[in-house]
Amino acid sequence: MKHHSAPLAFGLLILLQACAHVGASPPQDAFFQSLRRLCGQAFAGERVSDDPVDAGFGADGLVMHVRTCSDDEIRIPFHVGGDRSRTWVITRTDNGLRLKHDHRHGDGSSDILTQYGGDTAGPGRAVRQEFPADDYSQGLFLREGIPASVTNVWAVEVTGDMFAYELARPGRFFRVEFDLTRPVATPPDPWGAG
Repeated sequence: MKHHSAPLAFGLLILLQACAHVGASPPQDAFFQSLRRLCGQAFAGERVSDDPVDAGFGADGLVMHVRTCSDDEIRIPFHVGGDRSRTWVITRTDNGLRLKHDHRHGDGSSDILTQYGGDTAGPGRAVRQEFPADDYSQGLFLREGIPASVTNVWAVEVTGDMFAYELARPGRFFRVEFDLTRPVATPPDPWGAG
């Protein structure tokens, strides 16, 4: 009787790797890996939406920096001119991906409107993931008197040459795009980074 331990061990290794992130779909895994490939790089961008409420937003420059990456979390500070208060945090969950907004003051303390976001509701696409507002975010928006935001859906896109961040809800649309073909100098650390 022959022993086939090498093929069995190889098969188990493949199975373990496949189960490593059982909650993420193949498009979500591809999306996450596309972001990870940008780690350490920063890119300039511009607002491409034309909602009048955003007039002047980004006039002093927009830079996103894929600052830190692990197997389960990617932190992307979003600098608006000298304002370093915003960081997008994308993490793996048991059911897919999560986007949270970490907002800080100059002294590093948390803003009252922070940690809002949501989880993917489906597999999405390898180049685009959408994140409807979760229960925590809806409660926060209601407590802070901004009920229109309970229907927020954020999206992040990563293609070969463009990164985009988007906010959409009835009557509101905001989108910024960053040119991935032209990295820029790494910006200062975001507020609250340790």
